[in-house]
Amino acid sequence: MTVSRDGRLGVGIVGSGRVGPVLGHALGGAGHAIVGISAVSDESRDRAEALLPGVPILDVPEVLRRSELVVLAVPETELADLVAGLAATGAWQPGQLVLHTAPGQGIGVLAPAQAQGVIPLAIHPALAFTGTSLDLARLRESWCAVTAPAPVLPIALALVVELGAEPVVIAEEQRAAYARAIDAATTFPVAAVQGALDSLRDAGVERPGRLLSSLVRSSIDNALQAASGDD
Repeated sequence: MTVSRDGRLGVGIVGSGRVGPVLGHALGGAGHAIVGISAVSDESRDRAEALLPGVPILDVPEVLRRSELVVLAVPETELADLVAGLAATGAWQPGQLVLHTAPGQGIGVLAPAQAQGVIPLAIHPALAFTGTSLDLARLRESWCAVTAPAPVLPIALALVVELGAEPVVIAEEQRAAYARAIDAATTFPVAAVQGALDSLRDAGVERPGRLLSSLVRSSIDNALQAASGDD
């Protein structure tokens, strides 16, 4: 297939977890046409319908058939098998942009699709998604890790800007290190905050979340400022 050159793409979303519908909404707001989304569970269907009202819920091969840009927003553990399985059925289309959101993978995981002529992109938004409209505002304050072949890197960077985020280029061989950093940044605070909440409850505080809210945010902001120097 040939990607349209007017800047407006037909976008298909594979996956209706916390990430896919949010990115679909953001890309739709940037002027792209969301042509379909896949969803399996009732929860995922509800999420898709809430964030992408009127967008048809389709099976994955039909999402691919309709799309100029495919967003693979699936768990990283499922990504390789999904890409290879679709390649085995000949579902990928030459010239199609294919973007995945897994933090630890670059474009190598898309090799079976690339062999069938797709243009591979890896874009990971560094954001703890809720799967709600709250993420749309947070996305505009976030960064996205971008990995892509040099000739099409400008396309990936432009897509990030259209999402409302800021791009940072991560080399293919550095994606694993990037993923470790993201994992540490997201799991440690959750465990630490949960421990503090439990301790405050033991101390008789009825609504410990309200007490910790500004403290946690200011502590993290201070730590980031100290680590970044004058940045």
